Amino acid sequence: MGIYLNPGSDMFQQSLNSMIFVDKSDIIAELNKIINTNEKYICISRPRRFGKSMTMNMVSAYYDRTVESSLFARTKISKTDNYAKHRGAYDVLFINMQNFLSKTKTMEELLRLLETRVGRELVYAYPDIDFFDKNSLAYLLEDVYSVTKRKFVILIDEWDCIFREEKNHLQEQKIYLDFLRDWLKDNPCIALTYMTGILPIKKYGTHSALNMFREISMMNPVEYAGFTGFTESEVKELCQKYQMDFEETKKWYDGYTFPMCRSIYNPRSIVSAMQSRFFDSYWNQTETFDALRIYIDMNFDGLRDAVITLMAGNRLHIDVRSFTNDMVTFNTYEDIFSLLVHLGYLAYDVEKQEVFIPNKEVMQEFVTATSVSRWHEIVNSVKKSRQLLQATFDRDEEAVAAGVEAAHFETSHLQYNDENALSYVVSLAYYAAREYYTMVREMPTGKGFADMVFLPRKKYADKPAMIVELKWDKGANTAIKQIKAKQYVEALQDYHGQILLVGISYDKKSRKHQCRIEKID
Repeated sequence: MGIYLNPGSDMFQQSLNSMIFVDKSDIIAELNKIINTNEKYICISRPRRFGKSMTMNMVSAYYDRTVESSLFARTKISKTDNYAKHRGAYDVLFINMQNFLSKTKTMEELLRLLETRVGRELVYAYPDIDFFDKNSLAYLLEDVYSVTKRKFVILIDEWDCIFREEKNHLQEQKIYLDFLRDWLKDNPCIALTYMTGILPIKKYGTHSALNMFREISMMNPVEYAGFTGFTESEVKELCQKYQMDFEETKKWYDGYTFPMCRSIYNPRSIVSAMQSRFFDSYWNQTETFDALRIYIDMNFDGLRDAVITLMAGNRLHIDVRSFTNDMVTFNTYEDIFSLLVHLGYLAYDVEKQEVFIPNKEVMQEFVTATSVSRWHEIVNSVKKSRQLLQATFDRDEEAVAAGVEAAHFETSHLQYNDENALSYVVSLAYYAAREYYTMVREMPTGKGFADMVFLPRKKYADKPAMIVELKWDKGANTAIKQIKAKQYVEALQDYHGQILLVGISYDKKSRKHQCRIEKID
């Protein structure tokens, strides 16, 4: 057992020994479909906190010929058809690029150290082989394979750390990519190459130096979606075991959605919440809000409006095609949002091509980042939102109108010229309501769509439901009449409790807001 060559099972055994272990070993069944094929190159990128290293440790232990098969006896992968065929059948090289980057100053030093350290282990493991060149990793692998006829599985963790920490060193990045290409591409000694990191493979212009890799990312992980994080069924099981409220768990940590798996949860946050029995933001345990603030403070046309729109609970259509998979090349705010998807700060709906803030935990990171950056429109709206919510409960129509008007003033740089813009303002103004309610935009009612419906979550059943209708230049009374005429209340027929009908309008001539509130049981 070595450090890089066949590192054994110690790290995966720690995961098996942990208080919470969610068995994701069936990802290996997907890898077994591509091993020893032309599709043997795969790069799976994930944000921090999404279990990349744990998955790597598991994959390494499975293919490592020095690991006992009993380690996987109770896992999902042991029940698959090709389990025995590939289990322990390979020499594994497991390389964490971050370790080499932190010990060197230049790319030449990094690659020299990597080839020296890994090469020495190969020479020690096979002392009887007459190696052609002990300083060349490519030649070393060829010589071992020529004697043993056993292929290698190459695992590279933090493969993209060079692009994250050496952002502006383009020449060194190119040297690194060329090294990986020359070492890995068309190499008959390699059965599988699996890389993981945060960023997809860097593109230069329209080309990539590593074009043999299939990229699986947070944009759309396709058949790997269920392994991106914890699935809903896995989270429900943990909630039952630890007696945690599932609805609250979903509100805090769900939100990443893909065509092949509609609900994916942040694994690190779920584990932390279950262990502590407390719902909170665990994001900043691995990354500070500064990582987000840097990007949302960038000076791009439309960025500020777009961030406000997202924080108001809305979605935005973006074009992700121009993103070059690095952390410095931005042409529009859409490129920044594409990066934030890979960092986990935004979720992406590939079918609608829309980004959105996935859950309460991430929303708190946005609130913190904007408050530190002195985004007064966000800070003031959030601070005043509890007063606005209480005024709504009290049916204080003047106070509600004044509260929405204040939020409008704070976000006056938005193009405030239709009901859609009004809805952004109202959504942000009612930020505090998210603590108690599930908010549904454009809720179908059978006779139309209610602009906003606030449904009390189970633990806040004492709060009234709220149907909010917005009008542009038509008066708040018109909004109330529409709620009644189109029988929006009937859409809540399964809800038993008090309902507030809230009509909010904006008069573009007077630039004043109106509010009408009625209560029904």
